[in-house]
Amino acid sequence: MATNIGMMDSAYFVGRSEILAWINSTLQLNLSKVEEACSGAVHCQLMDAVHPGMVPMHKVNFDAKNEYEMIQNYKVLQDVFNKLKITKHIEVNKLTKGRPLDNLEFMQWMKRYCDSVNGGSLHHYNPLERREASKGGKEVIKKSASSQSSIKGVTGATRPPSSHNARRNDVAPVNPANPSGKRSKPSSPVTTAYDEQITELKLSVDSLEKERDFYFSKLRDIEILCQTAEIEHLPIVEAIKRILYATDNDASVMTEAQAMVSSFQEKEADHSCPIVELSEEKPISETQKRKGILNIDIDADGISTLSPRQRLSDASDVHCSGSPLMTY
Repeated sequence: MATNIGMMDSAYFVGRSEILAWINSTLQLNLSKVEEACSGAVHCQLMDAVHPGMVPMHKVNFDAKNEYEMIQNYKVLQDVFNKLKITKHIEVNKLTKGRPLDNLEFMQWMKRYCDSVNGGSLHHYNPLERREASKGGKEVIKKSASSQSSIKGVTGATRPPSSHNARRNDVAPVNPANPSGKRSKPSSPVTTAYDEQITELKLSVDSLEKERDFYFSKLRDIEILCQTAEIEHLPIVEAIKRILYATDNDASVMTEAQAMVSSFQEKEADHSCPIVELSEEKPISETQKRKGILNIDIDADGISTLSPRQRLSDASDVHCSGSPLMTY
């Protein structure tokens, strides 16, 4: 079951049209944009579709317009996630703003999750009946029904005109001053292509803004770390701040920062040399002391092994040699 999936997963490559078709067919809605589901009510009913009875639909508000009303819907969704032990993080602040990219990514995750539960098959689920229990659900049902009937009416009305009406339309003059005489032109394929291109550009801008905010937060974390009292005066930290606070794209800034680090390393190397010499001399003095102690121990052992006669002979030798150690 997909709870946390990576950004490079195939779920995040599903297009908007496929997502909208899946939502409208599952819940019998008539959404034209993914960001129209930013209130969180659609997400709650999608979870109710794959887990019947798990979502308290009477707490869901399909008529949520304000941010605090949308937050209540996301609280219901979070409670459902907690019950199902789903660890997916819900970025409520971004979703409630209605940004296309954020809502598209979250809805892509919803589709992947719903498809992973029972293979995405819904057994005897009636979305209209379940939506009636929620606030504003009946109005949503009426809107979707009226839109579907209008679509059917438009498709039924598009019939080829007769030859008599065609001749009359060709002969009848059109008064440019009378706007009622103008006929509304249907949307051409060129207009549809432009709309799709505009939507793609909006998604691209949202993606770039999201990437910008990500790297800016990283730089802000580095700045806060460099302002720590224990390390803010270190030369390496000063070099980092020199790069962070540079106001132009001059390459000399990087050179100056590298020079600061190099000078610091040279000073550290100069201070570390006497310490090395002292550490080398200390073992030598200690070995000399150990040799002296061993010689004294050997002499004492040798004297203790001599016989009394040998000791007297040694003493006489010392006396004869005029040593000041002997007294009369």
